[in-house]
Amino acid sequence: MSQTLGCRTQHPINTNLTSLSHGFLQCSPTHFTNHPKNPNFITFTRCFSVKSCAFAKIMDSATPAAPPITFGFKNLLETFTIDVHRAENRPLNVPLIAPFTIASSRLDKVENVAIRIELSNGAVGWGEAPILPFVTAEDQSIAMAKAFEACAFLRRCPALTLGSMLGEIGRMLSGHEFASVRAGVEMAIIDAAANSIRVPLWRLFGGASNSITTDITIPIVSPAEAAELASKYYKEGFKTLKLKVGKNLKADIKVLQAIRVAHPICQFILDANEGYNSEEAVEVLEKLHDIGLNPVLFEQPVHRDDWEGLQYVSKIARERYGVSVAADESCRSLVDVYKIVEGNLVDVINIKLAKVGVMGALDIIEKAKAAGLDLMIGGMVETRLAMGFAGQLAAGLGCFKFIDLDTPLLLSEDPVLEGYQVSGATYKFRNARGHGGFLHWDNLA
Repeated sequence: MSQTLGCRTQHPINTNLTSLSHGFLQCSPTHFTNHPKNPNFITFTRCFSVKSCAFAKIMDSATPAAPPITFGFKNLLETFTIDVHRAENRPLNVPLIAPFTIASSRLDKVENVAIRIELSNGAVGWGEAPILPFVTAEDQSIAMAKAFEACAFLRRCPALTLGSMLGEIGRMLSGHEFASVRAGVEMAIIDAAANSIRVPLWRLFGGASNSITTDITIPIVSPAEAAELASKYYKEGFKTLKLKVGKNLKADIKVLQAIRVAHPICQFILDANEGYNSEEAVEVLEKLHDIGLNPVLFEQPVHRDDWEGLQYVSKIARERYGVSVAADESCRSLVDVYKIVEGNLVDVINIKLAKVGVMGALDIIEKAKAAGLDLMIGGMVETRLAMGFAGQLAAGLGCFKFIDLDTPLLLSEDPVLEGYQVSGATYKFRNARGHGGFLHWDNLA
């Protein structure tokens, strides 16, 4: 039995996409064919029953540059029913190749939380709550306890629409305090929904692309170590290096000079992680300019609550050196975005799912784009589980000027099976349904 999709309207965020006004009950796609009378529409073939599903965005297949079909997340929120059969969380511990040092903390190994949700239709979704001391509010023990509470709630919760279920999780794990856990649970629920309708996440979020190109991070190390890493990344094809700075201004300058020698054609992003005051931040830009080194982006130069200092650095960076400044730690909610927009405080906002959750990120993206701000997407120190979700969201939306999703490359082990393919700085997302990656659950017990 076939059902034709129709009634297209302009998508509210991306005018290149169209939204379908119809929802379809008790269906899940396996293949698509052209409609017999109108080849620009797609015929959907039913094959097995789940509680409900919806299809909300479709690209005109007659447009050469557009993918033939994508599914809309917004309509799915209203029409797909989530009925959780099983939900549980376990520690996700992975060693790093080397300690990861930033201005505010040092990480010797990844101690995150993995979340697995199985729906009554058999579809499984995976999520990860990343933990980075002094950046995320939770440590692993707190995150495990809150994830356990959320999973217990999901197991006893009656079937709800996807939007209602995510709303319940948002209220249960509200604010910045539990944002990382909220993000991990949201990832798992959304992944389960995408698996149910057999759609890859990058299509669900808009289908703009099925790949991204990331920068790679050099933590706070000696000039010799930084040069060695820069040379390695140069050979591997990375064109943008993100440099952690902010602990010692003079040492930072020496590291930057060493990197330029080792990787003479790289672009670089400075990330101070709140490490400078406003005068030091301006000084580092002055010194770099004097030796012919201008970063393409200066991320979080001052303390998250130093709004006046952030505005001061941003104004000088923009007007004197042509450098954009990004808010990261200063942007942890939609309220912060409004403050940034109203005060013209920065040019770029760094979106991190672990900082604001998936739904919070989508709200911030919409507001920032409407205000004309550029967008960056980043992460904490995550495996390919959380990083793959963020990457597919970024690829699907296609609206990020800066992509910083490199931390799986800093791990000495990869616990994620399948998922995206890595070729140097490029991540290629397959047409596998949902996230496409998964964990050996029993190995985490």
